[in-house]
Parts: sequence; structure tokens; C-alpha cells
Amino acid sequence: MGRLDGKVAFITGAARGQGRAHAVRLAGEGADIIAVDVGADGAPGGAVGSVPYPLGTGADLAETARLVEAAGRRVVHGTADVRDLATLAAVVDRGVEEFGRLDIVVANAGISSPAPTLEMSERVWQEMIDINLTGVWKTLKASVPHIIGGGRGGAVVITSSAATEGVYEGLGHYSAAKAGLVPLMRVLAKELAPDGIRVNTVHTGTVVTPMILNDATYRAFRPDLENPTREDFDEAVRAVNRLPFGALEAGDIANAVLYLVSDDGRGVTGAKHFVDAGVNL
Repeated sequence: MGRLDGKVAFITGAARGQGRAHAVRLAGEGADIIAVDVGADGAPGGAVGSVPYPLGTGADLAETARLVEAAGRRVVHGTADVRDLATLAAVVDRGVEEFGRLDIVVANAGISSPAPTLEMSERVWQEMIDINLTGVWKTLKASVPHIIGGGRGGAVVITSSAATEGVYEGLGHYSAAKAGLVPLMRVLAKELAPDGIRVNTVHTGTVVTPMILNDATYRAFRPDLENPTREDFDEAVRAVNRLPFGALEAGDIANAVLYLVSDDGRGVTGAKHFVDAGVNL
């Protein structure tokens, strides 16, 4: 018996990284999965021109679906940009029609585009806010009414960041977007409590995913070097983490998400849940 037997989870940014880890972890506990990602062509930026690394592709999303099925669960997947409410809603609606319910939402999709605050272009700022903040609201608007309609309660987890507490140069737009998710979460937690729906944010430290493992992020962590390497990046992460290891794994965050969406976290709502190796201590 899994902790999520009979439940259905909707996950954005599911093609790889944290989103894939969440999909596989929740499927392993019995949940059927509705998975979306932008379905880019693999070029740097793809559908998001300000992003300096390749986004998740349709093939990546298909691999996530394969892994969910390998865990013995059903999956509905489709490409959707979280800035596009109608397309998001269409994928969610298709999944709910097939599975008959929705219980869990993990609003995980997000981007990173490090840049000095007063030097970044308007596009860099706006795409960050549109995806990492407004895109979460659109995700919730497209999906949470299905949980309400089911009348069984449920859980929502929003991926925020340790950058809501720490001060990190080059991440002004990212920090602003991720910080904005906290009052959104708290208001929604209060609004949905009468329906038995819990809403929380998970605040991640540095996690080994394609969003982090790229030259732009290496330079953000090591501005003292002209061409920093992965080893230079790892050294910088170890230096700021209080726990004695480097970057977290996506599975570390998936374990926290499982706790928050399962009955193990039945009394937790309106909370900021940090999984950051103590970076801000």
C-alpha cells in the first residue's frame, strides 16, 4: 500500500529535474500523474529567450511518462507553457477526464536567468515574473478547482526558493518572483482550508538539475573566475551550505513534496518548508 494510492497529482515542469523526480516519487507511492512541460526544441532558451540553457523537450517529457508507467501508474502528459492558461487547463481537464479526479498539485515549473539587477533587459525581468510568479497562479487557476469540485480535500505544493530568505547577487528578479509566491500560498491556504485543501511552499537550496548545471549559473556562483567549471561551482556551494555536502539532489526535494502532499503532513498548511542544507543559517 502506497501513501498516495488512488490519488491523482498534476505536476508542472515535469520533463526533467525536480519535476521528474516528483512525478516518479509520487507514482511510486501510488498516484497517477498528469504531467506538463513546455516541450522546447532543445536549443538554449527555446520558448523562453532569456534562459541561457536548453529547456525540457517533448522527448524529456515522454521519458518522464515512461518512468511513471514503469512505476506501475498511469500518466497523462502534454506540452504546455505555464504562461498559457488555456493550454494548461486543456491538459489538466484531459487528465481529470481520464482519471476521474484530482487531489494534488505541484506547481514546480520555473526558470533561472542570472543577471545584475540594473543591467538585465526588460525581457529578462518580464519572462521571470511571467513564468515563476504569474505562471504559478495560472497553474493553480487551471487545476485547483478540480480538487475543490471533488469534495475530498487535497494538497498543493508550490516550488519557491531559499532565495526568499538569503540575498544573492544576480538573482533580484528570481528572488522577487519566488518571494511573491509566499503570500500567494498563504492567502490560498486560508481560502481553501474550509475545503480541506492544504497549501504550502517548498524552499529549495541549490539542486543538481539542468537549470543549475550550466555556465551562466557557474558564473553567478563564481564571479571571481572568468570561466568557472562544475568543480568551481561545487566548491562554492559547499562553502555556503551549513550541512557538510554540496548541491542537493532532486530526490531530496521530492521526499519533502511527498511529505507535504501525503497524510504525513495532514496538519501542515500555510507553511514555508525549507530544504536548503542550511544555506541561510
